[in-house]
Amino acid sequence: MAATAQDRQDIADLMTGWIHRDLGEWDELRDLFHPDARIAITWFEGPASEFVDASAEMGASDLRTKHLVTAPVVTFSADGTRAFSETNAVIVGENVELALGCNTHSRFLDRLEKRDGAWRIVERGAVYDFATFTYPAGLVHVDQEALSQHPREYGALAYLLEASGFPVRRAFPVKGGEQERDMKRRALDWVHGKD
Repeated sequence: MAATAQDRQDIADLMTGWIHRDLGEWDELRDLFHPDARIAITWFEGPASEFVDASAEMGASDLRTKHLVTAPVVTFSADGTRAFSETNAVIVGENVELALGCNTHSRFLDRLEKRDGAWRIVERGAVYDFATFTYPAGLVHVDQEALSQHPREYGALAYLLEASGFPVRRAFPVKGGEQERDMKRRALDWVHGKD
């Protein structure tokens, strides 16, 4: 059974459903994922259910984030039960105590499955395109050595996360890199049943 316009709309709703994270609507955020889903982004890797709990902890910290999410580009399996989506997102962050923020342009790469008639995310990763600092109350010092520990494409985000108590433990995919190509190849193989 081929994918329908409703399938595309349901997946688009999952992507824009990320607003629940920004609003602290944790049950609604949890509902974007299948129970066995996993996520790997700068500050968290593991089960999506644990990510929701960790996001609630972040939401209670001095770090504030907002995600501006666009419509996804979606590739469906022939039977319409699996999909891979790529969605532009801008992460706007600010630590109110540090008076330091960032804007990070990224893309969510998601594997999705339709189970019991409902689309949900089974795996979410991100590719980082570029990031810049913002200074809400005027210029503040940025430790260049700490900043240089991360790729330029998400260095400002990683710096802000770590200064806020959320460590970034490894290198993540960046635009045009081998990790991005591998991530897309594996996701499309999965969609087309070559996993």
